[in-house]
Amino acid sequence: MIEEALKEINRGCAEIIDNERVEKLLKAYYDEGQTYAVKAGFDPTAPDLHLGHTVLLQKLATFQKYGGRVQFLIGSFTAMIGDPTGKSATRKVLTKDEIVKNIESYTTQAFKILDKEKTDIVYNNEWLDALGAAGMLELASNLTVARMLERDDFSKRYASNTPIAVSEFMYPLLQGYDSVYLKSDIEIGGTDQKFNLLMGRQLQKAYGIKKQQAVLMMPILEGLDGVQKMSKSLGNYIGVSDEPNDMFGKVLSISDDLMWRYYELLSTKSLDEIAMLRSGVEDGTLHPKKVKEELALEITARFHNEDAAQAAKAEFEKVHAKSQIPTDIEAFEIPSEDGSLWIAKALVDCKLEPSTSQARRDIKQGGVKINQEKISDMQLQLTPGEYLLQVGKRKFAKLKVS
Repeated sequence: MIEEALKEINRGCAEIIDNERVEKLLKAYYDEGQTYAVKAGFDPTAPDLHLGHTVLLQKLATFQKYGGRVQFLIGSFTAMIGDPTGKSATRKVLTKDEIVKNIESYTTQAFKILDKEKTDIVYNNEWLDALGAAGMLELASNLTVARMLERDDFSKRYASNTPIAVSEFMYPLLQGYDSVYLKSDIEIGGTDQKFNLLMGRQLQKAYGIKKQQAVLMMPILEGLDGVQKMSKSLGNYIGVSDEPNDMFGKVLSISDDLMWRYYELLSTKSLDEIAMLRSGVEDGTLHPKKVKEELALEITARFHNEDAAQAAKAEFEKVHAKSQIPTDIEAFEIPSEDGSLWIAKALVDCKLEPSTSQARRDIKQGGVKINQEKISDMQLQLTPGEYLLQVGKRKFAKLKVS
């Protein structure tokens, strides 16, 4: 059993520091029924999660399966500073109201993956508020400015004379102190978090905690483009709160190569099951689209339900495989100016495009249809009447120009 557990825990990991400790914790669980604490921190800096965030949640769920009790840490204190990792400028400070709203959204979405009975939701303002000025000074004495400037993101900002707030220097120390207070056995995070994760080990030693947490780092999930990390700002994401049809369609849009990456990091199928699917695709007994469809169904059902996933599949086949129009299309009525409405503005007003410049690009590339006919005129003016607008394969809107 320990061998099987280690195999699944190591699955998809970029790096594990102190794997021997992980083995000891698993042995104590199987021999004596002794559980252990696995920490992961989430700063509620936005209200919604995307699949990139759920890579950590999937790994936490794996630990729960093998004796781990999850410390789901909400950075209710640290979110007011903002993690500087990978940032080229100081992050915007959130208000307490924004943080509370985001926390509610995070926990609701997280429990679609985690076992509630094996999860402790903890808020770091509970102990960091109480640390006080003397405690903060003692904490700060554990790290030098020179060591902090070794960090790639800080060194680049320092070299380019981009401001670095002193509060940002405190962030990794505060994250590390969370591990001191919680006496975490394991902490997991992304590969970009290595400096902060190791701080937990360093501070547990400095504060006389009779253990040092193991550290497990997960890779950053690529977005739909298969190149850059999944990000809302890049528009290459699949949101946990996406509608079933959008979620299903987005998963099917990824490349065949990227599909295996998503299987490894997001699917609950075992490594042996995934290996069988891969073998089937390679020897031609399974079509890649069918295997991708299976992944799309699994992910959509996880965040919605099985019926919604099957309905999304049926809708996708209706629209794409049979070139039919979706059943449920949002309708808009927009008044014309001087008897006409610019097509680019219409696409933005109908929520099909984020900007008129993007609308022009999509029209130029042949990605826009009116009444199922491609258009190429970026200056097209729509006269009063009713239109079916389409961008790409999945985005539709009914428009009445009045």
